[in-house]
Amino acid sequence: IDCGIYGSRGQQRTAALSLKLAEVDLMRNETGEQPVLLLDDVLSELDEHRRSFLVHTLENGAEQAIITTTDLHTIPGAFLKGAHLWRVEMGRLSRIEAEGPGAGE
Repeated sequence: IDCGIYGSRGQQRTAALSLKLAEVDLMRNETGEQPVLLLDDVLSELDEHRRSFLVHTLENGAEQAIITTTDLHTIPGAFLKGAHLWRVEMGRLSRIEAEGPGAGE
């Protein structure tokens, strides 16, 4: 079944993420090293269940991931607590802190 034709945007995104996570496992098994995972605005098109699953997977399997987002609230606060946060605005990079106990939620 062609997910590009028959799948919703969330299903398409989930299929692409599944392949990306499988690729990470393959690279780790083949090289013995953990690759850096780059995810560009992946959480915005996922429902809450898929978002929670992805965050849980990252917490338990990715040593280093770079995740971009235009809306920090799509990332669960508990995940943000262990993250280094950076903002790019008008070509400038600055470090920011997650705010409050439920930052991002």
